[in-house]
Amino acid sequence: MTLPQLRAPLALLVAVQAVVSGSSLVVEIVAGRMLAPYVGMSLYTWTSIIAVVLAGFSVGHWWGGHVAERPARQALVYTGWVLLAAAVTTGCALVLLRLAGGPVLAGVEHPVASIVILTVCVFFLPSVFAGVPAPVLTQIAVATRASRSGRALGAMFAAGAVGAIAGTVLAGFLFIPRLGTAITLAIVTMVYIASAGLLLLMARPVQRPGLPLLVAGLAVAMSTVTLTRLSYCTLESRYFCIKVLDVSADPASPVRRLVLDHLSHGTSSRDQPRLMFSEFTAMIDEIGRGRMGAKPFSTFFIGGGTYSVPRAWADRGTGPIKVAEIDPDVTAIAIRDFWVAADQFEILHEDARRALLSRPGQRYDVIVGDAFGDIAVPAHLVTREFFTLVRDRLSDDGVFLMNVVDFPERLEALGAITATLQSVFPSVEIWTTQQPPVAGEQRVFVLAAGSHPTPFSTIVADAPEPTRFAALADSFVQRLIERGPAPVLTDDYAPIDRLLAGNLWGG
Repeated sequence: MTLPQLRAPLALLVAVQAVVSGSSLVVEIVAGRMLAPYVGMSLYTWTSIIAVVLAGFSVGHWWGGHVAERPARQALVYTGWVLLAAAVTTGCALVLLRLAGGPVLAGVEHPVASIVILTVCVFFLPSVFAGVPAPVLTQIAVATRASRSGRALGAMFAAGAVGAIAGTVLAGFLFIPRLGTAITLAIVTMVYIASAGLLLLMARPVQRPGLPLLVAGLAVAMSTVTLTRLSYCTLESRYFCIKVLDVSADPASPVRRLVLDHLSHGTSSRDQPRLMFSEFTAMIDEIGRGRMGAKPFSTFFIGGGTYSVPRAWADRGTGPIKVAEIDPDVTAIAIRDFWVAADQFEILHEDARRALLSRPGQRYDVIVGDAFGDIAVPAHLVTREFFTLVRDRLSDDGVFLMNVVDFPERLEALGAITATLQSVFPSVEIWTTQQPPVAGEQRVFVLAAGSHPTPFSTIVADAPEPTRFAALADSFVQRLIERGPAPVLTDDYAPIDRLLAGNLWGG
């Protein structure tokens, strides 16, 4: 079959190019949500995803360039088969992630390495297959319109870019928040199958048509398994994969844990609202109330989660409480599954920094920040500019409490945040458990910053078992700052991921 005999209108080639490009970008965006329950969402997660997907596209484009040198009909048939392979690998992506996730996380010590390996295992091949059609379709478009080859070439490049934009927008604003990961992948799988069928029809007659249908059926079957058997999240929101776990020792007295992506973000008991189930919430509870004494005090919480401390303080009647929780679905889950009465607080569904910045006239006695989660840290909540904003929103005797997670071997992230707080506040304390650190394990700290030090240096609190906590000596804190020397984090320079990654890689 010669080129002019192909049923390949330019508009159809442009449409296929746009659809395939858009679908590949949908998978790239979905990759972040898929990996989050296993390795969290951080700078390293997105760096790995973008690098692996682009590497896959590059290999696919190179491969497609070789395919494009074939006779047009053969090239279309070959590309149709490649798109069927893209459908199969996309349809089984969640299955493969479930199979590979456990062994990779158990066998690879470094979290960053595990992120890269999982990304390659699951998303490299779909990206390779999705990269093949572009050079093939572009070659056919240009060759069949020799008199207007420049326009054809421009149309194909534009179609790829427009498709990528549409795929990104649809994934972020429609598919993931409204349909979820599994349904989104199923849609992409169907799109790849339809595109493959269209290319095979362009190159008619198709030899042994039953075989492509068999492969397409395999892709559909994998998508069906994904939809019916591999639901990980209780709810997929715009921000998180939200999972609720029952951890009750006694079914008559329920206790539940909230997991956002792969990290626990709080545990609450229905019958004991004042009981803390983690070290950092126990420290925040005791230090905050201890510094305020018996008087009522106002509080601003950065992050809600299970609303454990806000719920405990509301139960104690400590005073007005405001919570900035960026994800309204987290709040809905807290109300539904964690016995939170929303009328006890003022809840703001917006970024905490924006919430503080947009209300300049309001002051609080206690501001609580829970910014850390493994290696996923919102950098804009650990900078000097943000801490200055916090200081300006505190009352004269107020205190800012925030948790920090770091590795005892280096403590570079803890040192940098402490140095940054010291550049803003006259008094900065580091609290932690009174027990020797364990090499290789993360340690939880709470920093207390204000105009004066805490009037006590040790506390005993249930976490949930009785645990003794203490403020580190000033001499240790000073050595921690000077050892680096620790950098002051700013909006222009906040390498918090690198400071933690140095611990992860041992250098």
